[in-house]
Amino acid sequence: MAATTTTTAHSDEPPAVDSELVARLVAGRFPEWAGLPVRAVRSAGTDNVMFRLGDELVVRLPRAPYAARHVEKEQRWLPLLAPHLPLDIPVPVGRAEASAAFPRPWSVYRWLDGDDTYNTPLTDLAHAAVELGRFGAALRTVDASEGPASFRGGHVTAWEDGHLPGAIRDLGADGLIDPELATAAWEAVLRLPQWEGAPVWIHSDLLPGNLLGHEGRLSAVIDFGGVGTGDPACDTMPAWTLFTADTRPLFREAARVDDATWARGRGWALAWGLVTEHYYRDTNPVLAAVARRTRIEALAEYAESITP
Repeated sequence: MAATTTTTAHSDEPPAVDSELVARLVAGRFPEWAGLPVRAVRSAGTDNVMFRLGDELVVRLPRAPYAARHVEKEQRWLPLLAPHLPLDIPVPVGRAEASAAFPRPWSVYRWLDGDDTYNTPLTDLAHAAVELGRFGAALRTVDASEGPASFRGGHVTAWEDGHLPGAIRDLGADGLIDPELATAAWEAVLRLPQWEGAPVWIHSDLLPGNLLGHEGRLSAVIDFGGVGTGDPACDTMPAWTLFTADTRPLFREAARVDDATWARGRGWALAWGLVTEHYYRDTNPVLAAVARRTRIEALAEYAESITP
């Protein structure tokens, strides 16, 4: 699992975690791994901090209270999901409870070799489009009857009640977007039929920083903090966060989604891109850059769709 840039701090995160603290935590909970070298993994992620443990393992510690709730979910479900998926995913090999030294539960995973695809862009996007589309389709086939709801599993229209109108207003005032085009594109999303099917498994956060590549080809999917059940539309977001007009159709075909789901996915990309760029443009340049690219692609596709 790979490095990018410094994370953005949460106001309620625990005191600074460094390699010495992680070494003490590991020695106290997993004496069999005591003495293995500990090295920080730099990341643009906002939910967890990670430390490489020897050559084969990685320690993942939640930065915020809501991320701590993901530990139990990942420990339970990732070993069950992994055999069904065509790409590697993290597999937990250890869990530690909260303690005086660190106030939240944390996990140890097998290390996955590769570079995140933001820091080291993929060179074979056609291969990635097919493999990531197959990944989403395979994930939806796993029995989801007992799965927890994903925080992104609801209707895309929920963005209307959040920060989206303000993001359109402010980004438009700054000259970064055409606010009339963005508003028209969003109003088209509000008119779409919403997901009424049975819940299915979704990753919910298939951003470039959560995908690993090896020698230019997609090799793994990481960060399952948002995994759960809901509308599969949000898992089509890589069409606009990562892929190009030439490779987008390959992803769509492999993902096996209908027209309405695809259109809602573009709505997810538009809303996430606008809100995330607006929120992180001064504090997390990596996420802001991904968001900017996403809303540009989504708006361009919408504009093309209404051009006579």
